[in-house]
Amino acid sequence: MIHYKTKEEVAFIKESCQIVSETLEYVAYFLKPGISTKEIDDKAESFILSKGGLPAFKGYNGFPSSLCISLNNEVVHGIPKNDLFLKEGDLVSIDCGVLKNGYFGDAAFTFLLGEVSIDNLNLCKATLASLYKGIEVSRCGMRMGDIGFSIQSFIEGECGFSVVRELVGHGIGKQLHEEPVVSNAGKRGSGQKIKSGLVIAIEPMVNFGKKEVVVLDDGWTVVTKDSSYSAHYEHTIAIFDDGVMVLSDHSGIEKACVENPFLTSVRLES
Repeated sequence: MIHYKTKEEVAFIKESCQIVSETLEYVAYFLKPGISTKEIDDKAESFILSKGGLPAFKGYNGFPSSLCISLNNEVVHGIPKNDLFLKEGDLVSIDCGVLKNGYFGDAAFTFLLGEVSIDNLNLCKATLASLYKGIEVSRCGMRMGDIGFSIQSFIEGECGFSVVRELVGHGIGKQLHEEPVVSNAGKRGSGQKIKSGLVIAIEPMVNFGKKEVVVLDDGWTVVTKDSSYSAHYEHTIAIFDDGVMVLSDHSGIEKACVENPFLTSVRLES
């Protein structure tokens, strides 16, 4: 069952999303070659707590960390480790969730560390653009399949990359994952009709190569089956009759990508 939110509830979700966005911005300023993913996670957890939030992922179904940090061919759910260090040319996908006042926020961003290939830059730019393609059609009266169709047709039809099928976006509110499922591939005009008060996380996960993925032996980390690189971007949005609110914010993250000399910017031209 879908729980449609009031604007009062959305204000709480937005507060949690703001901490998520600030955390990703904070992390972006100290990403560099040689830092361990566990150090990134520890700093992010302390930051979230300092803002009055709780890390939403830590302990969720047994997940051991506050952030999901996925490198290169890892699609999502990478577990931070003390002996895993960032290196020049990495794609670093960081997914963050926060709980505050009983409501969750969720967002993700893929960072390009140092000099990266033009292929990987194009992969990230296409994936980020596809996120906004999905947001553009998230309107009352449209259907859930329209979101997936807009993402898939852009990524696979125009860009030549592959959309992961097994991993999806989701409703969000008092639970981290609620109905409905928000697929990144779909048929135009299919699925549930979008109604006022729907709050969802849209999160395209896009592979440079083929769409197939596998889960590693740790039970969490999802990687591309063909070892091609993958990118992941996410926003939480609220849909009402009078328009769409993007509750998370990438602007500070994108600014950090410009100002951190170890990062390559993926800012899209407006």
